Amino acid sequence: MIFGKIAGLPTDGAPPFLFYLAGIITWSYFANSLNNASRSFVSHAHLLSKVYFHRLVVPISAVISTSITFGIHFGIFLALLTAYSLAGTGPRLTGWTFLAPVLLLMSAGYGLGAGIIVCALTTRYRDLAHLTTFGLQLLMYATPVIYPLSSVPERYRWLLQLNPLTPLLEGFRLGFLGVGTVDLGSLAASFVVMLAILSVGLMLFTHVERIFTDTV
Repeated sequence: MIFGKIAGLPTDGAPPFLFYLAGIITWSYFANSLNNASRSFVSHAHLLSKVYFHRLVVPISAVISTSITFGIHFGIFLALLTAYSLAGTGPRLTGWTFLAPVLLLMSAGYGLGAGIIVCALTTRYRDLAHLTTFGLQLLMYATPVIYPLSSVPERYRWLLQLNPLTPLLEGFRLGFLGVGTVDLGSLAASFVVMLAILSVGLMLFTHVERIFTDTV
């Protein structure tokens, strides 16, 4: 009602409900992974100071728990997709459907990498977690979550294409809904950025791990 009727956001011909749902569940997976991972050290401070185990387990377990929630959301999405198909109004699947596991792993990688960076920094700067939540809200509008990339004027589209999360959203919808503006080159570039963020996060984590018990 809000996105389709009131705001009049286009869906490139896909059923509006499925279009918006696909974008929201994919974005929520990334955003919740980042939020949960970034707060994992502070929320488990009592455990970290008493028992020794590899500290990287904490943010990873936070992302895994988010994956379980996503699995439920994805199951609902597939059920609705099947219902639309049986009614004869369902979209067509494409070859990008087989890349869905890669897209989801990349979303988890972005959430984990960025979450580790924020998690390491929040051991000293506690308010950074609140700033991260606000930043995610702004980033959502700079990512084609509730609108297709094709609806953005050509002269501004390159700005959204600089966002490494754009190929993930567009690729997921292209796979399951048959609509999306993405290619393998942009997906490969996004994968490289994800690896870079993970690497920076792991290096920062290794540096902070020795002292975070005293500061958390």
